Amino acid sequence: MTTSKKMVRTCANGHPYMKSSDCPTCPICEQERKPDTGFLSLLSAPARRALEHNGITSLEQLATYSEKEILKYHGMGPASMPKLRTALKEKGLSFKSE
Repeated sequence: MTTSKKMVRTCANGHPYMKSSDCPTCPICEQERKPDTGFLSLLSAPARRALEHNGITSLEQLATYSEKEILKYHGMGPASMPKLRTALKEKGLSFKSE
């Protein structure tokens, strides 16, 4: 089994970080961007970015999509769905029926 060689990179904000992929996301910047509250704070960085990239930043916006539509987004996985369902339910909302 081969392992990918990690290379030191520096983001635009000057943070050095190690990456073995071509992904340009700085983990330090990503941690600083993570919200302290709200449903987006419950998600992993890839899942949060997937929603933000598609303009979904509120539960009201999320409720206009079906689970199947959300799962199609790159970075969104099945582990995030229970968190999203719970957050919607707490606000009296749910995913759109298919």
